[in-house]
Parts: sequence; structure tokens; C-alpha cells
Amino acid sequence: MQKVSNRPRRVAELIKRELAMVIPRELDDPHAHEITITGAEVSRDMSSARIYFSLLSGSVEAKQATKSLNRAAGFLRHALMGRVTLRSVPVLRFYFDESVERGARIDSLIDRAIAEDKTHKE
Repeated sequence: MQKVSNRPRRVAELIKRELAMVIPRELDDPHAHEITITGAEVSRDMSSARIYFSLLSGSVEAKQATKSLNRAAGFLRHALMGRVTLRSVPVLRFYFDESVERGARIDSLIDRAIAEDKTHKE
């Protein structure tokens, strides 16, 4: 039976934590402060990482933010190299995390359904 390593999960958490600090401080993007890192997954061989993010406000489109982050992935990877002690930092790929928006949309639908039930009962 092969033992499953916790290392990719630990490295993902480290990268997530460090990127949350690096992006607003060092990324030359006017919307960098609106980006929140929500998750990270590192491949078993530690060669690549999927980084998930959400946006604090609706002023930036998700597609635009994803393009900007993926364009800056090399710079961010290099910035991580100076901050973390790893043999090699994985290649970074950024993906918009729709779960926050989806949750807000579901909450509003639930609130609307409750309000409609109250008006029908009256």
C-alpha cells in the first residue's frame, strides 16, 4: 500500500498564504488590492499549481483579472522563490473562483423566496 503524501497540500497552503501577501504589495496592477486568494492545489510532482481567487468588488471583470494574473504568473513565481524555501516553485496558473458569487446569488434567491412566501401568507 502506497502512502499518500501531505506535502502537496502543505506546499499549496504555503503558496496561498504567500501570494495573498505578495499580490497586493508587489503586483503593479491597480486592481491587485481587490484580489483575494481563496485556494491552491499543487500537483503531486510539485511542478504546477492551480491558484483560485475571487474579487472583492465588481469593478473588475473576472476574465480581465484572470488574464492579468496569468500574465504576471512568472513575476509572482519569481517573487515566491525569494520568500519560500522550496527546491523549485511550481508553475502558477490562476482561475477565478465562482463559489463566492454563486453563494451570494443563492442567498439572494433564498431571501427573495422567503419574502414572497411572507407576502403570499398575508
